[in-house]
Amino acid sequence: MKQLTSEERILRTLKRQDTDRVPTFEWLIDPAVRKAIFPGLNSEEFCYKAELDAICIDCDYTSERIAGGLIRDEWGMIKKDSAQSHSYPVDGPIRTMKDLEGYKPPDAGKPERYRSIERAVREHAGKKALILHLNDVFSIPSRLMPFEHFMMLLLDEPETIKTLVDISVDTNLAMAREAVKRGIKIVYTGDDYAYNSGPMISPVQFREIFYPGLKRVMQGYKELGLLVLKHTDGDIMPLIDMIVDSGIDCLDPIDPIAGMDLARIKETYGSRIAIKGNVDCAHTLTFRSVEETVEETKKCLEIGMPGGGYILSSSNSIHSNVKPENYMALLETGREFGVYR
Repeated sequence: MKQLTSEERILRTLKRQDTDRVPTFEWLIDPAVRKAIFPGLNSEEFCYKAELDAICIDCDYTSERIAGGLIRDEWGMIKKDSAQSHSYPVDGPIRTMKDLEGYKPPDAGKPERYRSIERAVREHAGKKALILHLNDVFSIPSRLMPFEHFMMLLLDEPETIKTLVDISVDTNLAMAREAVKRGIKIVYTGDDYAYNSGPMISPVQFREIFYPGLKRVMQGYKELGLLVLKHTDGDIMPLIDMIVDSGIDCLDPIDPIAGMDLARIKETYGSRIAIKGNVDCAHTLTFRSVEETVEETKKCLEIGMPGGGYILSSSNSIHSNVKPENYMALLETGREFGVYR
């Protein structure tokens, strides 16, 4: 097969079609790691220099600093700076169904919401796959209030949570429609459902409260012509059939520290979905040697490559504690051993 562009490679992989080699990209690469590998490059320049296949984009949101060094975003979520790539949610505007009467989510029709998308399409379309970060059913409802309160409402006022799920679905589908008009072909949803020990909520609760919305948002994305990658950390095995059945195109990251088995997922679901992952970023990429990283990367390739539909990556992201030399070993191993003959 002739050499494909990065965009072609990702699109074909997500459709489980033949491709020239295994693609690779990360949701996040910490600036310190980028700087250690290729000093002076921004995230998009790094993507080209490191031969990554996708650039991840967010819609544009405004936020404000409030008392106590906290940040309030357009959803009304109140967050604390974690000194990492993600802030930490601590509070929000919703406590009861009555609070929803005056609640307004971010305006999906706001033109300024899509400036980053428009620029990325102008500069990178046809060269790199552009993947837009949106949400599905869990992150937004669970972050519009303290998490402990969210868990209590699941038991005491499930209709309030169902209403928040509908708000999340409706708003994200509206944003997706605007993104498609601007040239986006792929989205990923980053809502985490599980801890290392298992799901945050019971499978029964998930099926009753979240699964209808999950099907609706995934099918809505698909009706817009989008390919969908679903990210969730943790041990999702009690939920995985619902996740796959919702209509996703790819599952990420098959979290090894939660006991998720790449071979089992490939064997069981690889004929229905693509798979992304899962070189261990908690241990291997952070603490172990280049040689150990190479061996683990080769093992992931051996499992994921047969039949196609595989994207090589870390088991979550390239966070600030990842050894730069180990991430480079992952990339170099992928280039050498990830070619389809």
